[in-house]
Amino acid sequence: MGKRYYCDYCDRSFQDNMHNRKKHLNGVQHHRAKKAWFDQFRDSAAILYDEQVKKPCRKFLLKGVCDFGVNCRFSHMSEEEQRMLKRQLEDEKQNKEDVADRMMAGRSVQEWLSKREKRKAALSSKGDLKTKEDHEEVEEDNEIPHQLLSIPDLPPSLLPPPPGGWRVFVNTEWG
Repeated sequence: MGKRYYCDYCDRSFQDNMHNRKKHLNGVQHHRAKKAWFDQFRDSAAILYDEQVKKPCRKFLLKGVCDFGVNCRFSHMSEEEQRMLKRQLEDEKQNKEDVADRMMAGRSVQEWLSKREKRKAALSSKGDLKTKEDHEEVEEDNEIPHQLLSIPDLPPSLLPPPPGGWRVFVNTEWG
């Protein structure tokens, strides 16, 4: 029977020889199947742009079905779907900007850790806090960076302590 060539894009196999393979790879059906495969991975902005450029498909608007399917050169996306996709893109863009703003507005985790180490060293050499000003300065430095708090579903051991500290029960039995 001989070797067979299988095309992943077209989900088709045929006898493998130079003539058949060349004919298949240059065929319209293969090019359409390859384009449809790669279109699955396009980002929303590219899809929205392409759909806005295209004219609406009359058959799809009238019947709800088009004979050409994904290969149709007209748009099968309604105006409402285009608006929803545009809103989704704007939301994604806003979220990215918010994350970037939080990263720029706050200090980095490394800066926070180095200040924390310096503060601990100063406190251990200084002993107790002497004045109210020193206490306020430590509280300001104790503020946890937003990057650490933005991680969802942190285990309780990694959550920051409450503002007043942990409550300690004197008569607690362990074990």
